[in-house]
Amino acid sequence: MIIQPEKIRNVALVGHQGCGKTSLAESLALKAGIIHVKGTVESKNTISDFLSKEKEKLVSLSTSVIPLNYNGYKVNILDLPGNDDFVFETIGVTKLIKGAILVIDASKGVQNGTIKAFKLLKKRGVPMFIFLNKMDKENVNFNELFEEIKEKLDPKKCVPFSYPIGRKENFDGFVNVVELKARKYNGVTCEDDVIYDDKKALIFELHNRLCESVATVNDELLEKFFSGEPLTNEEIKYGLREGVLNGELYPIIVGSALKDIGINTLLTMLVNYLPSPSDLKPVIAEDSTGNEVDLKTDTTGPLAMTIFKNMYSSYQGLISVFKVQSGTVKVGDEVVCLDNNRSYKIGNLFAVCGEKLTPVTEVGAGDIGAVSRLDDLHLSYTLSSKDRPVKLLSNSYPTATYFVALVPDSKKDLDKLFQAAERMQLEDPTMCLMKDDTTGQILLGGLSKTHVSYLMEKISDEYKIKFTTEKIKISYRETITKSGEAEGRYVKQTGGAGYFGVVNMRFEPANETSFASTVFGGHIDKSYFPAVEKGFLEALNKGGLIGAPVINVKATLLDGKQHTVDSNEMAFKNAAIVAFRNAYADCKPILLEPYYRIVVNVTNDYLGAALSDLSKRRGRIISTEEGRDQSLDIIAIVPQAEIQEYANELKSITKGTGYFNRTFEDYEPVPELISKEVIKQYNA
Repeated sequence: MIIQPEKIRNVALVGHQGCGKTSLAESLALKAGIIHVKGTVESKNTISDFLSKEKEKLVSLSTSVIPLNYNGYKVNILDLPGNDDFVFETIGVTKLIKGAILVIDASKGVQNGTIKAFKLLKKRGVPMFIFLNKMDKENVNFNELFEEIKEKLDPKKCVPFSYPIGRKENFDGFVNVVELKARKYNGVTCEDDVIYDDKKALIFELHNRLCESVATVNDELLEKFFSGEPLTNEEIKYGLREGVLNGELYPIIVGSALKDIGINTLLTMLVNYLPSPSDLKPVIAEDSTGNEVDLKTDTTGPLAMTIFKNMYSSYQGLISVFKVQSGTVKVGDEVVCLDNNRSYKIGNLFAVCGEKLTPVTEVGAGDIGAVSRLDDLHLSYTLSSKDRPVKLLSNSYPTATYFVALVPDSKKDLDKLFQAAERMQLEDPTMCLMKDDTTGQILLGGLSKTHVSYLMEKISDEYKIKFTTEKIKISYRETITKSGEAEGRYVKQTGGAGYFGVVNMRFEPANETSFASTVFGGHIDKSYFPAVEKGFLEALNKGGLIGAPVINVKATLLDGKQHTVDSNEMAFKNAAIVAFRNAYADCKPILLEPYYRIVVNVTNDYLGAALSDLSKRRGRIISTEEGRDQSLDIIAIVPQAEIQEYANELKSITKGTGYFNRTFEDYEPVPELISKEVIKQYNA
């Protein structure tokens, strides 16, 4: 049955790792009747954490979808991992989902993950609630926590929607500041209660502040408020919803997922104040000719659905979870993907609840579903109708910044490794596996040491691939700094035709590798020039210092000799190789190392420490620019050898707040002392 977009709410659970998102999802599912007994992370029986690694590590490692039916509405809860190593999940979901609950562990306050999630939601324009979980923990002070939230998140837009109450300093309920109603936990469930006399003045003051915040989002309400006329409940709720939808208010709700305190209030507010898909502005897409197209969230519109999660099943192959942006997808539909220029037929459609897939016949605009057995669908790819093909802009994901070198145990393991990597990259776009042609090493990359460790465990446990690791070798290059000339002779006699090729060549530094000839007068037939060039290029594959490839050399063929019988292409190719090797030492060769352009994002508090650290890594600071959300972007050029462990060390320097991306820049000379040591190691 198709659910109309106005009856749908898509809500992401975000926050610092360990703040209680999965437990909150269990409480929401219990209140909505999806389950009758709550699971716990420790018992390894929650709806969200169904992967074997999640149960083993007791943390969420992947996005889970939990659909709730509540008072005639469908609320799709998306439980996102709080670990930075899986930030791609949050990037993909928050682009599509315009509603979120930012969960804060009240006993720990505003943590780094809280701030990062808040900034991302704010940047993406996602309306959000702030849920203060674990209010039942000891020594939780709401007033101090509220001040911290205002200081670290937003001083004006974060407003209490509920206030904690309790006897003898224990949290056992709350007051709904909007409706001025109290709810008390009786040890089993929450029930209506009275506002304690000693809290009435404070509660009414908060109510008045809330009304003032609400009034600021609407001119008519503002005029009424400042005229001294009280706002009605309907006006307050109208203003609240408008303020939340426009990102002008971030309501704070208190509760406890463990004791199910505040859960009913939270569910009701999700429906009343967060946007339905039909409330959202049309999504901008591109058609097959590159023209912009507006896609409204309408079940009767042209089909467009975006993939935001992939997972592999041994029984069903690739399972792709999607949100329908427009139209309705049905079993049997023919669809196209402009991202990979492929056509597909929808053979299976599913409703998703944790790991459970329930077959359905159709999924409408604004809703979430899954398809199986459609190959080569990467995250953020768009599937659309054949009649009106479109695609949404792809997400930009962080680049891999931490690498290890893998050594497969056998040829069979090597072949399986790259096959496994293709699958894993469909699930995780921040992972990469590549072979360095220079060093011959196979490099596995991720966002941190823990991320790469997780990937290695997955390769070993799920794909049964055996391997060891070794230290990464720097992909050095060699070049020359001085011009030099040499003769190259390749003369051999055999029983039949022999080999005869003699060349005189000059080699000099250049901005790029090239070949030229100044031979005139027929000493060498022009037909042998390509063979000489081929030999020169082959000689560049292995320099004389450490056997690294040689770059940026111009070779000029000056003269030579040939034989009427024994000369051939092979002779002149080998003669060029000999000439290069004979001249190499006289050309003052040096070692080059790869440099990367890195963009390091830090807060102002850690700018000095980050700049100092980069200078110790032989980095050249190009600029320091204002980044997003009051952060700073340091752009620097740094040698690869100095950033092998930088992903982890940057986290240490910035207490987990900093991150960086990197792209290859160029090769530059290795300092003489370091060069001597490298050459010594290679010769050893």
